[in-house]
Amino acid sequence: MVKLSIVIPVYNERDTLRALISRVEAVDYEKEIILIDDFSTDGTRDVLKDFENKENYQVLYHDHNQGKGAALQTGFSKTRGEIIIIQDADLEYNPTDYGILLAPILDGRADVVFGSRFLGGTHRVLFFWHYLGNKFLTTLSNMLTNLNLTDMETGYKVFTKEVNDSLTFKCNRFGFEPEFTAKVAKNKFRIYEVPISYSGRDYSEGKKVTWKDGFAAIWYVFKFRFSD
Repeated sequence: MVKLSIVIPVYNERDTLRALISRVEAVDYEKEIILIDDFSTDGTRDVLKDFENKENYQVLYHDHNQGKGAALQTGFSKTRGEIIIIQDADLEYNPTDYGILLAPILDGRADVVFGSRFLGGTHRVLFFWHYLGNKFLTTLSNMLTNLNLTDMETGYKVFTKEVNDSLTFKCNRFGFEPEFTAKVAKNKFRIYEVPISYSGRDYSEGKKVTWKDGFAAIWYVFKFRFSD
């Protein structure tokens, strides 16, 4: 059986972290869980202390806030599994979807899998303008990468150790999504997309992505298409 490396960037997720970790633990795969705290200030670090010495866990701490992309880079550098799964800590993405996400890699078809929120999976009905912004960014990315993704910005990205070893990421914040997409496209990796469920949250529940991140993503789509 292959070993999974579940990379979980964490920032101010005290209220959801234990529940998320329980969901990840419940999934029946051989796995290591890598938690990277990006200098949380809400008590999240107190929760993480309970996992520091547990078997198959790595708990890593940033000494200042750097962004989701930076946390992922820290986590990727510590992976030991054959397949890497990015897992957000906010309960929007459900680990019960791992089987769907892993299937194209395990049967030899894919090197990279995107979990799409827009391919028919169960999802919470929320913000129209976020949906429209996501579709715009995905379409722009597709035009520049010649891919036909439906959800470039998805938090569920799964890829092999070979992909991780061959790529270097530079973007420290939410620009990681277009950077990852541009680089896997440039390197001609076999990319699949599968439907996932999605339980989006609103800003009162702790959602962090804003319209400013959307405008920044437009820049990153162009930047990483035309640079290494």
